Amino acid sequence: MSALIAALTGVGATTLLDLWALALTRGFGVKATDWAMVGRWLGHMPRGRFVQPDLSGAKPVAAEAALGWAAHYVIGAGYGLLLLVLAGRSWFDHPSVLAAMLLSWALLAAPFFVMMPGMGMGIAGAGTPSPGIARLKSLAGHTVFGLGLYATAKGLAATGFSQ
Repeated sequence: MSALIAALTGVGATTLLDLWALALTRGFGVKATDWAMVGRWLGHMPRGRFVQPDLSGAKPVAAEAALGWAAHYVIGAGYGLLLLVLAGRSWFDHPSVLAAMLLSWALLAAPFFVMMPGMGMGIAGAGTPSPGIARLKSLAGHTVFGLGLYATAKGLAATGFSQ
């Protein structure tokens, strides 16, 4: 049951992140992550293409949007499981903001050093037109995700579902 609670916590945090992105897009015109492009990047990996210098110009892959969205939620669930491994089962009964935030900020290594370079944006978005904005968006997103880990775990604990 612990793994299920941890995975649900990660899915809840991912959902909060998506709501945040939607609010930024609709309210302020901030461009959200294009999960179809993530799916395209991932879809080329079985063919040995781990880096796409021009992802938008790369050949589309079948169901790339679905692949990108599925990967987004599987990764979110995986991060919830990682929190279980690092913080232990008791964290889910008595969640703390600090543990969730420290993990989510440490996980910035993934977009900065894997995802952005692999998608042709350079290390930590250095190859984008506005690297500082790219980094800030990642930091803000991971902060929202960390708060989402905490809020979801707190909600599950309050309902008794995590018991």
